Amino acid sequence: MAAAAIDPVFAAHESLQLVIPRNTKGIGSVILKPDSADRIDGVTVEPFPLWPDDRGYFLEIGRIGKGLISEFPAETTQISAALSYPGTIKAFHFHLHQTDYWVAAQGMFQVALADLRKGSPTFGRRNTLYVGALRPWQIRIPPGVAHGYKVVGTDPAMLVYITDRTYNPKDEGRIPYDDPGIAYDWELQHK
Repeated sequence: MAAAAIDPVFAAHESLQLVIPRNTKGIGSVILKPDSADRIDGVTVEPFPLWPDDRGYFLEIGRIGKGLISEFPAETTQISAALSYPGTIKAFHFHLHQTDYWVAAQGMFQVALADLRKGSPTFGRRNTLYVGALRPWQIRIPPGVAHGYKVVGTDPAMLVYITDRTYNPKDEGRIPYDDPGIAYDWELQHK
């Protein structure tokens, strides 16, 4: 849960103002179903179909004009992939304009989200989603929501992501994975 104290705006564009929350250490709400009421406002989660057979598996990442990427313009949409080794943490970054759409195509990810949007009904909220081979979910992440991941398990993991605009380094901001305001706990939870 976010503390009431609000730091100054550190990034902004038009009506979007970003603020680092002051959370206590933790992982926030673990999202166990796509329509969870604990999701950060504007984050969309849906299962994706996976067709396994004796040769491997097939998954459809997305179709321009349909599903969670239906509003992504064909002329600026970019499709990328990142392979990460077990234990790798890539966090946090955010965008002022860009919407991300993530599909864990291989392996397992611990996805961490934090709402940095001043005035958002879920400002300061953190979400954790365990997605990949054991939970084939697609995630749409709006501007102003910090996002990152840790590869969990013993195998490398492949994240395929589609963005609604081509990469612009001026649109992306980075926050250390161990930022004391977000206070995300990347350690094994031992539940």
